[in-house]
Amino acid sequence: MGRPRAGAGSAHDPTDRLALRRVNLTHLLRHLRTNGPHSRVALAAATGLSKATVSSLVDELLARRLVRDVDVRRSDGDRRPGRGIALSPDVGAVGVEINVDYLAVYGSDLAGRTVIEQRVGFDATHSDVGRSLDDLTRVARRGLAEMGRRGIAPVGLTVAVPGLVDVARGVVVLAPNLGWRDVPLTARLAGGLPGSLWVGVDNDANLAAVAEQHAGVAAGTDDLVYITGAVGVGGGVIVGGRLLRGADGFGGEVGHLPVDPGGDRCGCGRLGCWETKVGLAALIRRVPPGAGDGRRPGPVLGPQERVTEILQRLAAGDPIVAEAVADIGRWLGHGGAILGNLFNPRVIVLGGYFAELADHLIPPAQATLARLAVAGPAARCHFVASHLGFTAAARGGASVMIERVIDDPTAVTLEARPPRSRGTQAEAD
Repeated sequence: MGRPRAGAGSAHDPTDRLALRRVNLTHLLRHLRTNGPHSRVALAAATGLSKATVSSLVDELLARRLVRDVDVRRSDGDRRPGRGIALSPDVGAVGVEINVDYLAVYGSDLAGRTVIEQRVGFDATHSDVGRSLDDLTRVARRGLAEMGRRGIAPVGLTVAVPGLVDVARGVVVLAPNLGWRDVPLTARLAGGLPGSLWVGVDNDANLAAVAEQHAGVAAGTDDLVYITGAVGVGGGVIVGGRLLRGADGFGGEVGHLPVDPGGDRCGCGRLGCWETKVGLAALIRRVPPGAGDGRRPGPVLGPQERVTEILQRLAAGDPIVAEAVADIGRWLGHGGAILGNLFNPRVIVLGGYFAELADHLIPPAQATLARLAVAGPAARCHFVASHLGFTAAARGGASVMIERVIDDPTAVTLEARPPRSRGTQAEAD
């Protein structure tokens, strides 16, 4: 075997040898994901493992369809291509998000390349738990089927939910904006999905924070906060490169920071939560359709249509809309200062509708943060707009399952390779 690694145990114990092998398989996959295709010789040199060990590990990864043979440039100057190893495009994962007004699905392969990206309208306010789960299951099954049609075997699926989630039990403890309480989501969902599939559930903002750190505007940042911008407001907090969950896994519920004891009642039942100041519902209340321009209200618009209308009215110089958006920005800075004082993040990433209105929200938000943060400008914390759109949480859900594969390649057992079709799909309704 190759060079022993810390915590792997003694090579004299069969159990420890298996653990060491699993660690080394993970080490190879992580190296390939970070550095791209390598020859076996280059892998041995880069990882410190013997050539014989690398050859054996690669054979196992090939058998599990987690890597594939590719042509790579030779390091000896010979212009003829050499043989190398790359992460396989045949394996992937899916993330699905359920929110108040939409369902999103995102699929990626092992290397993190987008395979499918879709969002469809959904009305949680007129759906009970059973109907919502039926709709969620249908979207998940369509996403999994599309992955299969593109020749990719999905090993797992994670559902993103806007609320408190017991990740270990797969239970949504409370999702006030969906009207859910103590919903055993993974158990209910798994019944309608292939039995071999890993199924999990997590908070939407947590998963979006993971996506941002892996592939977003703050990729590689070890200390960040992600804030969802939807009807509800949540947060994902990454400290020292790790997602902060808290003792019970309920960390990140930043939308329910009490910022105004005399304020409006929140969906959680309390008064003056941050969500009541900066959530999309708060902005819509401040800006009724047609206000200030002499037009009579037209048909009821969906949330995305309202955001589009607000952007149009901002461009037209509507003073009522401009002041409402600036006030949302100031309250964003108010809450951002609290988060800055608690976690000292380098970046606060704005997602959802916040990202769409970022040019108008960030200036007042940044000014308020600088004024209220204890460290002031010395904290060097700044707001940025997410580029991942409304599928950020679903993207994070797929990333979590890909990470599970990387962490334990020996748990992956796939059937014969399905036929592959070309191209990727990136659609948004």
